[in-house]
Amino acid sequence: MILRKRLALLALPALVAATLLVPTAHAQDKFIMMASTTSTEQSGLFKHLLPQFTQATGISVRVVAVGTGQALDMARRGDADILFVHDQPAEEKFVAEGFGLERRPVMYNDFVLIGPKNDPAGVRGNNIAAALKKLNDTGAGFVSRGDKSGTHSAELRQWKLAGIDLAAAKPAGYKECGCGMGQALNIAASSNAYVLSDRGTWLNFKNRADLGILVEGDKQLFNQYGVIVVNPAKHPHVKKDFAQAFSDWVVSRAGQDVIASYKIGGEQLFFPNANK
Repeated sequence: MILRKRLALLALPALVAATLLVPTAHAQDKFIMMASTTSTEQSGLFKHLLPQFTQATGISVRVVAVGTGQALDMARRGDADILFVHDQPAEEKFVAEGFGLERRPVMYNDFVLIGPKNDPAGVRGNNIAAALKKLNDTGAGFVSRGDKSGTHSAELRQWKLAGIDLAAAKPAGYKECGCGMGQALNIAASSNAYVLSDRGTWLNFKNRADLGILVEGDKQLFNQYGVIVVNPAKHPHVKKDFAQAFSDWVVSRAGQDVIASYKIGGEQLFFPNANK
């Protein structure tokens, strides 16, 4: 009898420990993998947005921030539960191919052309096509991300609208870095070159050197972000319910208010438009 009681007492701590581990394991499982663009991370938005989603739902978000093209490829392979990106034509193609359930608009900001404050190519203004033509004509240094990101896709569209065929001949000063937005800005800062950036990353960028915004306000520079839940019919392991919870929250009044409240130096970086 005494031996039996001693064995029971010895087993009790292990039983308690096992019981305590169960909720922890469930909590660790309550997360989603998000494939997103570098601009949402490097602008600082996710540090502001995601903790508030987790607080509201108990679901944590693990982010892989890459170019939009790479993010879409990740989701096609089933390596993400949800997408938060900014290349609408590519997003719509992703959904049309059956890889995503629905594309929902979330927010917007704009692209800006950054360059040396003394503007040696004379591009300053609000016409991006005219600015790119001057960069082409003068051979001024221009840093392209060259990474199939949403920003890179937008840049290529702008060159095309300016009547410049990059496939035929790139401008003399055109350099591709195959890198994220922050690194592209660093290269432009160190080489006194021009670069197309999303406004959010630029506002959060610290190493500006002699760079400033030279072209802004052109309607062609509009930059829309969307959210897409990956289709579990393609990849059954996708955490569809948790991913849908994020999609629903980020377009809700609560999520949209959090986005609107993110500012740097009093300037709002992103503008919610889920219901417009």
